[in-house]
Amino acid sequence: MKNKKRVLFVAHIDNHIQAFHIPFLKLFKDNDYIVDVASNGNSKFKYCDHKYNLPFQRTPFSLDNLRAYTQLKKILNENNYDIIHCHTPVGGFITRLANKNCNYYEDTKIIYTAHGFHFFNNNNFFKNFLFKNIEKYAAKYTDILITINQEDYNAGQHFQLKNNGKLFLIPGVGINLDYINQVRFNKNTFMNSLNIPIESKILLSVGELNTNKNHIVVLKALKTLPHYFHYVICGDGDNKTKLLKEIHHLELDDRVHILGYKKNIYEIMKCCDFFLFPSKREGLSVALMEAMACGLPCVVSKIRGNEDLIENEKGGYCVDLENEKFNIYINKILELGLSKSMSAFNYNKVSNYSIKKVNLKMREIYERNE
Repeated sequence: MKNKKRVLFVAHIDNHIQAFHIPFLKLFKDNDYIVDVASNGNSKFKYCDHKYNLPFQRTPFSLDNLRAYTQLKKILNENNYDIIHCHTPVGGFITRLANKNCNYYEDTKIIYTAHGFHFFNNNNFFKNFLFKNIEKYAAKYTDILITINQEDYNAGQHFQLKNNGKLFLIPGVGINLDYINQVRFNKNTFMNSLNIPIESKILLSVGELNTNKNHIVVLKALKTLPHYFHYVICGDGDNKTKLLKEIHHLELDDRVHILGYKKNIYEIMKCCDFFLFPSKREGLSVALMEAMACGLPCVVSKIRGNEDLIENEKGGYCVDLENEKFNIYINKILELGLSKSMSAFNYNKVSNYSIKKVNLKMREIYERNE
């Protein structure tokens, strides 16, 4: 006979748990649950009783994922969890498959949060077919499916969930508006540190330097903009060398500033004039929500998630990536004097995506389905 209820959180990597799920570990801990975490890495988390290091790999067909499945199935059989909440495509699929084949399948409530399905509008047909059918199969063993953007929610309505399974749409993972509001900044100090003239306009992108984030689109736009525009990029990644070559090729060395990963990102955001986000694929971007909370007008790619957040001509513009006309919309915001109104609109809209509101929604889901 079990004394305490048990919950397990699963994600592909430790960073995902640390970045998005600590408040929910605390929620269960405060309700006297035994709280366990399974992910790839050796991190120790607050409010966690047991941390399992599983060899999840992002590449779906890695043999390490088979090892992760075997180890996870053993963990599930040994612990008889009341609730399992899984995240990330690989972690989410392996967890639901392992739970389906463990001894306590009928006793465990399994929740999957899709932080952006790997099938989406305008994606490669074969990839969409493959990933959609994988998610459709896993949905049959899912009690609760949580989506974070409208496109994914619409797709989820066509899935058959386990028994009387439920589908929810929540406003992302939440951002800490109270903290963002308290951040102070000095724009002159920031610009001087980068040798940017005070009269310049600063474009900002935040995110990993990879092909999906698509920084090259902004570099091409910058080339056509007046010389007083500068582009600040915060993030690290494998694409840095390629970006530096393109910057040099476009003769933009003195107008592009790659700062790497920055802890004071809110301070930097408040020093900039525009937020540019040309990603090819997103779920519901935290960086974009943070930029909105910092009062930046936003020019973004016209993809799911971004379209949930940015309303054309009110908070910025959603741009078709095939056109790549980011420069036109940046100029339009300036010429029409829309920066202040867009700043206010974005700040008000993003209040619906606060961590407080997300936590309340998740608490309702957990408590209603215990």
